[in-house]
Amino acid sequence: MTGPLSHLDEHGQARMVDVGGKPDSARAAIAAGRIRMSAQALAAIRDGSGPKGDVLAVARVAGIMAAKRTGELIPLCHPLALDAVSVDFAFEEDAIAVTARASLTGRTGVEMEAMTAVCIALLTIYDMAKAIDKGMVIEQVRLLAKSGGKSGPWRAPDSPAV
Repeated sequence: MTGPLSHLDEHGQARMVDVGGKPDSARAAIAAGRIRMSAQALAAIRDGSGPKGDVLAVARVAGIMAAKRTGELIPLCHPLALDAVSVDFAFEEDAIAVTARASLTGRTGVEMEAMTAVCIALLTIYDMAKAIDKGMVIEQVRLLAKSGGKSGPWRAPDSPAV
């Protein structure tokens, strides 16, 4: 268990955490999620026959772009100069799994950037395939692992290390 919420001041008001005095360190985070869909939608994405073209190429770029803009999307996140962002896909029996990794050398972590990349990649897949299957379900978005910073490494019990 950790201490009090870092984005609240002593009066319970929202604040941006002051990271000015923290030392730079190498930081990385991995997040994942999945989108369940019909066999027809999955096949169309796999073979590129959907109405909007190469779904995964567009979703990859969207995820990377979103990670870079996380500080604009989430009110109390710091804008970060990311060193790298990757977004990868794996076909499952009834879904596509998305995994994103973000890294930098800096004073605050990149967990939100990795999770934002996953969310936007999943939403992009939905947008590009909704003509085939409006009932797709986005699920299980979560942080898998992080490294660096004062709190050190962390990983979900069922996930790989960063």
